[in-house]
Amino acid sequence: MAVPKKKTSHQKQHQRRAHWKASEINVGTCSNCGAPVRPHTVCGNCGYYRGRPARRADAQAS
Repeated sequence: MAVPKKKTSHQKQHQRRAHWKASEINVGTCSNCGAPVRPHTVCGNCGYYRGRPARRADAQAS
């Protein structure tokens, strides 16, 4: 197993992590109501996912 010979300096750590950035959140639109929704997620507005109801309408109120 590879083992580093020397401690990585703070400068080298910061140089390596300089490109670690938070990416922008992808947002699409609900095919049923048009509300903004994240991909692969049930719409929080109408409860539909991929054109089908994913949760009951009475569960929406609570």
